[in-house]
Amino acid sequence: MGVLLVGTLGLSALPGCSDDNDHPAGQRGATESGGRQATRFTVAGTGDFLLHEVVTKQAASDARAKGKDGFDFSPMLAQLKPIISETDLGICHVETPLAPPSGPFQGYPTFSSPPQIVNAIRGLGYRTCSTASNHSIDQGEPGVRRTIDDLDKAKIRNTGTARSAKEAEEINILNVKGAKVAQLSYTFGTNGIPKPAGKPWIVNDGLNPQKILADAARAKQAGAEIVILSLHWGEEYQHEATPEQRGLARTLMRSPNVDLILGCHAHVVQPYEQINGKWVVYGMGNAVANPTANTQATHEGIVARVTFTRNSQGQWKTQPSFVPTLVTPGTIRLRTLSSDSGNQATVARTSQIVRSLGYNIPLASTQN
Repeated sequence: MGVLLVGTLGLSALPGCSDDNDHPAGQRGATESGGRQATRFTVAGTGDFLLHEVVTKQAASDARAKGKDGFDFSPMLAQLKPIISETDLGICHVETPLAPPSGPFQGYPTFSSPPQIVNAIRGLGYRTCSTASNHSIDQGEPGVRRTIDDLDKAKIRNTGTARSAKEAEEINILNVKGAKVAQLSYTFGTNGIPKPAGKPWIVNDGLNPQKILADAARAKQAGAEIVILSLHWGEEYQHEATPEQRGLARTLMRSPNVDLILGCHAHVVQPYEQINGKWVVYGMGNAVANPTANTQATHEGIVARVTFTRNSQGQWKTQPSFVPTLVTPGTIRLRTLSSDSGNQATVARTSQIVRSLGYNIPLASTQN
């Protein structure tokens, strides 16, 4: 895993990988060895980990039930594990900055979240996470540093924010079954919170297409075969992709250097669209958030799956699918749904939204 990423990363080598210091300047993380050329792999992305106070209280309750102090987010998110751990590349979105282990913790509007969420992310099988969001600098530079530090310690790759100008120039490339895959992360803004003086590199904000495309080109030059963009964009609580989203997607997908877009921020599911033979997932909804706030739509999300297959000409072809999810109140739990599960109203509603631009995207198995 190595490469250059623009905007952030705080990554460390995955288990069994060589040390970062073995890699040239401009590359981040260890690159796993592998002699065979990949012919097929699957990516699974999920939406916002938005840790409202009621969510962190549930994690504290689940920790107490196990006789532990602190927070345990694993029971809440357990149904994701069969999907994420069995995919080749699990991608999450850490929307909120992380606090010191003992707090203080805050929910909306300026988040400071328990770092124990990282234990759950690791346990579920995610390998890399985006960190560029409108909440990235809610806690200023210390929050950015803590978030990257905690992800690094857990050996979870990350991109979108940075601790230094040098780190901001690095590219996040992972080895996925022999294919080199880059993830880059960007946000539309930071809720009006200014960046620290003299540190414009701390978060990738602005959604500047020239900047994004330049970074994607650098990723390909650094050896990435596939470049995935994680974009924090769109209109909150609106299922339809905005004209701005669709226009930016068309601009980015015209480039041979961008292969997949995974969207977050709207807190509701948004549709898939195919542009130049490549897929845009405009919005994956919330992975987990307060299940009693706002509308029912904000409690629904998806696991976006895309399978990449190399054909005999060496070109990558893609097949998208999705798993509907639902966060339920009471004892807060994320549920993964299927055509024969409960909550068929959510399955039907989510399926209609995902397919609303005319693409018959299939439901994925909840087992892989």
